[in-house]
Amino acid sequence: MTLELTSSVDSAEIEKFSKLAAQWWDPTGPFAPLHALNPIRLQYIRDVAAKHFGRDPRGRHPFDDLSLLDLGCGGGLLSEPMARMGFQVLGCDASEANIRAASSHAELNPDLSLIYRTATAEDIAVEKAAFDVVLNMEVVEHVADVAAFLHTVASLVRPGGLIFVATINKTLKSLVLAKIAAEYVLRWLPAGTHEWNRFIAPNEVERILENAGLQPCLRQGLDFDPIRWRWRLSPSTDVNYFVVGQRTLIQSI
Repeated sequence: MTLELTSSVDSAEIEKFSKLAAQWWDPTGPFAPLHALNPIRLQYIRDVAAKHFGRDPRGRHPFDDLSLLDLGCGGGLLSEPMARMGFQVLGCDASEANIRAASSHAELNPDLSLIYRTATAEDIAVEKAAFDVVLNMEVVEHVADVAAFLHTVASLVRPGGLIFVATINKTLKSLVLAKIAAEYVLRWLPAGTHEWNRFIAPNEVERILENAGLQPCLRQGLDFDPIRWRWRLSPSTDVNYFVVGQRTLIQSI
């Protein structure tokens, strides 16, 4: 099959995050919500991947010898801990400023198997690269063409591998909580961070992954506990959610 590499990059979105790049690792700065979200994201990815690949999630480096692509890695908030778990990590982002921030922080941990590159999904696909795990976390709501983007990203998952997509559902609840409250009432995020018309339902993500040759296998909701002030896994996918897909070892012809 010939891959149609339609560019998914939205230059306005890249510029928006590039302006904030120096603050990626400030837990009280504009990326504070991602810092708060990170523990549950890491736990979920670790546990699902460990079960899938038959690894001990409590081990020191449970994912030794497995490769991981963190696509849209930003400042590396997920890339670094994934590398500490033993993955051979390639972190890619279309923003050169983000990659500079990620690379600078990674210098504090020079022993990690971690490489950063300024690159898009299309750049990696042209190289015919493939990975055991592909992370696409809080990215699809910022791309120009979600279907084209996810088709390209799906091509980067090797047989037997997994893809994790995390994004925001398109519901009235997400408009109120993830857009209006988060940006204008609580001011957890800079105004204009998200556009509600770019949010997407989980069944649509699953449909696109299926059309791209992957098998959706898990759907998991997330919500924020205001009493304990932390994120938790939830049966509700009304706002934030994960979709996990896999590429089977034997593909039909």
